Amino acid sequence: MRNAFIETLFELAQADRRIVLLTGDLGFSVLERFRDELPQQFVNAGVAEQNMTAVAAGLALSGKIALTYSIANFPTLRCLEHIRNDVCYHEANVKVVAVGGGFAYGALGATHHATEELGVMRLMPGMTVVAPADPVEARAATRAIVAHPGPCYLRLGKAGEPNVHSAPIDFQLGRAIRVRDGADLTLISTGSMLKTAVGVATRLAEQGAGARVLSMHTLKPLDVEAVLEAARETPAIVTLEQHSILGGLGGAVAEVLAEAPDAHVRFRRIGLPSMFSPRVGSQDYLERMHGLDEESVLRTVTELLG
Repeated sequence: MRNAFIETLFELAQADRRIVLLTGDLGFSVLERFRDELPQQFVNAGVAEQNMTAVAAGLALSGKIALTYSIANFPTLRCLEHIRNDVCYHEANVKVVAVGGGFAYGALGATHHATEELGVMRLMPGMTVVAPADPVEARAATRAIVAHPGPCYLRLGKAGEPNVHSAPIDFQLGRAIRVRDGADLTLISTGSMLKTAVGVATRLAEQGAGARVLSMHTLKPLDVEAVLEAARETPAIVTLEQHSILGGLGGAVAEVLAEAPDAHVRFRRIGLPSMFSPRVGSQDYLERMHGLDEESVLRTVTELLG
């Protein structure tokens, strides 16, 4: 996903000199072309993410479109006050881009596990929160946040993620993408969990159960109508996320369902508990350990369906 992001951003920056990319001394082997060919639109702020955010806010308030880039927890949690006061309070045109969402950097331990930042960024006033599912969505999301006039958070995977979408998509901020249809339940995923959701839906179909699959790439603003439509048209909803079940996709959908007067639907959040992972390892390994792999999700969904 990060390659899809930087390739798309490079194309946009070639045509728009307002675009400036700031990195916290990250992105080696990924950002060199941008740095070398567009040196006036590139800043390496060093391992100083708080300063990087403040510089980005100043650039944005001077008419630039500023994007900060680093490993997920560093441009978010490390400099949250600067995002709140410098970016959001001033409605500055800053896009916070995080690489390695969820367990993408699983082998580096809890300091590099990005499992709370979606909820934290959802809380920031005026912040648009986007977590694309694959390189196809990442390219579209990059164009969308650059065009959007205001603070945005873009959560990417790392590298090597497969394309889930095999056809062109209609990507709009705040509008979920219906990937599959079905009448027995709805699987709503965000970020890289779409691949798992599609796999589970395929296996349910083999068992005679039809699952609607929604890619909820934008967590804020959430596609409320897509959630309510799923509640009206399917008897169960399951959310999938590589994030804490508090504050992220599951929390956002639960808020909608709790306030809907006619949302009589079984509901289950599949995500992470509010605790640090006691294990380190590859992303696939940590997904299995935390019940986020396809087999575990299938068991949970089958139990819910009875």
